[in-house]
Amino acid sequence: MPITAGPLSILAIALLCATAGAKPLPRDPLERRCWLAQTQQRTGADLREPVRVRIANLRHGYQVRAPFWVEFGIRGMGVIPAGTKHDKAGHHHLLIDTPLPKDPREQIPFSATHKHFGKGQTGAEVDLPPGEHTLRLLFADHDHRPYFVFSPEITVRVLGRRDTTPPTIEAKDFEASCALWYQDQLSTPPAKTKQVYVKNLRDEEPVTSPFVLSLGVIGLGVAPAGQRIADTGHFELIVSGRGGAPSQRVLLADGRTEAMLDLPRGDYEIELRLLDGSGAALLKAPPLRVPVTRQER
Repeated sequence: MPITAGPLSILAIALLCATAGAKPLPRDPLERRCWLAQTQQRTGADLREPVRVRIANLRHGYQVRAPFWVEFGIRGMGVIPAGTKHDKAGHHHLLIDTPLPKDPREQIPFSATHKHFGKGQTGAEVDLPPGEHTLRLLFADHDHRPYFVFSPEITVRVLGRRDTTPPTIEAKDFEASCALWYQDQLSTPPAKTKQVYVKNLRDEEPVTSPFVLSLGVIGLGVAPAGQRIADTGHFELIVSGRGGAPSQRVLLADGRTEAMLDLPRGDYEIELRLLDGSGAALLKAPPLRVPVTRQER
């Protein structure tokens, strides 16, 4: 049965137009081979920790150009802007070249090494000088006091500025050049236009089910349904089966930014929407075509 939203305001209609197309798989054979080799790492379901914070796109030892993009991941809790109390939601802080706070009862300070994302952001552009830097996410409540749910600390090496020539893949040195190209792809900042998007999957990228979708929004923040917080919304996924495959609706009303899907083999279209507190659509992404080629039991 089709799912329709209520009447949209003029602002909402304008926002719906501010979307970007689903990012395609690379056309270059070497780039496509490199990208698809990491699909399982980006989408695999790992439920060993019911509550987990992670830097979703970067790993320890990555080499990046500045400015670079940092994706925020949270499982088991929702996201909500600072200032609004919620027992099961909070907002992200990025610790740069600094240790965890010693006293969890104290507010996280505002400084160059303690970046606050109190608008409910799901990612951020970071500009650091060349050299090695440590990064860690720390999740906190409405008053900037840590839940002490935090990511592992990682070290990244900033090679130089983003206006330099990007890495390319060479067939004769595929593994090493693939790694540099892939790290650059994941750390490239997205367009600054308002958009809602799937972080970890590209159009027509085959997956093994169950798989995780990491969800992001630019220009707006995230908040659970029912909250009347300006410039925020919550995610909804419309999964439409093709060729007789089943369809479903996944509503992340609690402010979650990740969803695990367990789908039988088949072809699907997944439409991602950002809904406001009352359920009206603020942003939507074009359908993402997802072939499920294998289902693990």
